[in-house]
Amino acid sequence: MSTPTFRLPCMISVCLIASSAYSAVSFEKDLLPAITKKCVDCHKAPHVENGQKKEPKAGLRLDASWAILKGSENGPVLTPGAPDKSGIYESVMLPKDDDGHMPSKGEDLTKEEIALLKKWIEEGADFGGWVGSVEGMPAGAMTESAKPYKPRPHDLFYAALEKEVKPLADGVLAKAKAAGAQVSPVKVDSPLVRVDFLTGVSKCDDAKVAEILPLKENIVQLDLGRTIITDGALKTIGQMPRLVSLDLRQTKITDAGLESLVGLKKLETLNLYGTEITDAGLKHLARIKSLKNVHLWQSKATKPGVNQLSAAIPGIKVSIE
Repeated sequence: MSTPTFRLPCMISVCLIASSAYSAVSFEKDLLPAITKKCVDCHKAPHVENGQKKEPKAGLRLDASWAILKGSENGPVLTPGAPDKSGIYESVMLPKDDDGHMPSKGEDLTKEEIALLKKWIEEGADFGGWVGSVEGMPAGAMTESAKPYKPRPHDLFYAALEKEVKPLADGVLAKAKAAGAQVSPVKVDSPLVRVDFLTGVSKCDDAKVAEILPLKENIVQLDLGRTIITDGALKTIGQMPRLVSLDLRQTKITDAGLESLVGLKKLETLNLYGTEITDAGLKHLARIKSLKNVHLWQSKATKPGVNQLSAAIPGIKVSIE
């Protein structure tokens, strides 16, 4: 798995496996076997092969915890707590025909393995005592890799949101799963959850979204990218008081539908990549003062419209190209 200069793709989430949803990911048990099988051959300590010395691609080694933390010749590839800022995750999420997609050859990571990688990073990227190869390890690397993960501001934000939120009942979770939803806590032992339908995007319509309404108090992240929802689903979403991140990329929602979201007081990130949203829709978004990031790649919005949105919400980051 080689590592080019990483580009930030659109905000993409993947389904999380129910069997691991409510327990912390073990790097050595859950991730290392896949990385060893599919990635390490190209990303290990310098060695001689067929009489020639081979260096790890892009200078990135994945055969040791300290080496992963060190990163590649292009810089860090792992930011604990932030998959969207971790090249090791972003590269496996790129389309196969993208030059940056990894692994560049051989078998790809499965959806389950990618989901575990994402969850592991979100939980702080704890290697759990695994060190790996010590060949070439600089002095002090062990101490550096053993530093505890410092919670990000978002972790504290979620902790505040958890107050007075009850864990979801098994029956409620079962019904959501039956509707095709993948549900996972945002962190270990948290009642707050992320939801997506990525195992069946072509079947996720407005009715399916309505079936997760019983989870509304607990949902903080919702990914409906590439589903067949319409504005009707946005009326359901507008009833989720703790929703922080919403992915609507490549759906058929319209400007008018965005008005249903103006009551979301906690919404910070909204992905509208590949939609038909225009400047008219941005006028509705201007009323959501909690917004911090809006992604408008390949939408119908214009730079003047983006400028107006930025003026309405100081400090907001809007990506349009």
